[in-house]
Amino acid sequence: MREKFAVPESDHLTYLNVYLQWKNNNYSTIWANEHFIHAKAMRKVREVRSQLKDIMMQQRMNIVSCGTDWDIIRKCICAAYFHQAAKLKGIGEYVNVRTGMPCHLHPTSSLFGMGYTPDYIVYHELVMTSKEYMQCVTAVDGEWLAELGPMFYSVKQAGKTRQENRRRAKEELSSMEEEMAMAQEQLRARKEEQEKKNILNSARSVKIYTPGRRDPGTPMTPRHTPARFGL
Repeated sequence: MREKFAVPESDHLTYLNVYLQWKNNNYSTIWANEHFIHAKAMRKVREVRSQLKDIMMQQRMNIVSCGTDWDIIRKCICAAYFHQAAKLKGIGEYVNVRTGMPCHLHPTSSLFGMGYTPDYIVYHELVMTSKEYMQCVTAVDGEWLAELGPMFYSVKQAGKTRQENRRRAKEELSSMEEEMAMAQEQLRARKEEQEKKNILNSARSVKIYTPGRRDPGTPMTPRHTPARFGL
């Protein structure tokens, strides 16, 4: 029954698939019981989802669905759990990328025994029983880890030595500094130009036209005097 809902790439997506199937069946309790799904837990999930939706609406956030592109969801999960990443070492055996601690897929995981073992995964929690088992595992891309967790991970360029990588990093840093200097110079030039315009505008005199006042250089109009008539 579990295999009907299993998504090979992720346990989180398996849970999402269970919720979507329950939603498509009108949130039926009978359907949940027939598929050995805890109906009360599913109702709790629905309440939490409703609360998250209300918070997004209060914050005026756009609610956009990814549709069937579930790689976006895996990338979101990677953004949250990049500090709990593991790398494939052997058959079904992983090691934590940061600490080197050995980790194993739990037998209840959707990735266990599926014939597909991804190179990099993130996990929700680590449970210590007879071994260190990872629960709620999701397969991720190694470049996602470098993109979303640059403080922990970086992409190693194949065929390049450490000195070449350092030299390349210095060149990139110098180019970034030059671009920042050019941007600051352009900003300073714009500021100076704006200040000049403000000075010119303030120095420009405002003409006030007064009736009967003659501007300098304007010829005077002859004054017409009334003709005299003798008696």
